[in-house]
Amino acid sequence: MQLLSASTLTHDHVVNPKGEDLGRIEDFVLDLENGWISYAVLSFGGILGIGDKYFAVPLEALKLDPDNEHFILDVTKEKLENAPGFDKDNWPMSPNPTFLDEIYSFYGIENVRRTRTTEPVL
Repeated sequence: MQLLSASTLTHDHVVNPKGEDLGRIEDFVLDLENGWISYAVLSFGGILGIGDKYFAVPLEALKLDPDNEHFILDVTKEKLENAPGFDKDNWPMSPNPTFLDEIYSFYGIENVRRTRTTEPVL
């Protein structure tokens, strides 16, 4: 088991397997009621942070590459442009199972958190 603080991972860059820059991790959204990370917030696009779009990415879709201090996300830039996202000034902070299902489905990951039966960790 490896433990890291969220602040260690915030602002890490994200690349695809081809090494193309897909943006960086801006934050992590926590589900305090259930005690898990709902998703990572990825900024992508724009110039010098202006016009960036924010995308919700399931943590399971990201592979940490600690040697290169970045994450790997197996999507093309074109696919990412069509990913479920949100405005950087209007984060989806209320519980919305439909939104979570949409992001998990987009990345081809089963949302096992919807059926979690163990006690929260937070």
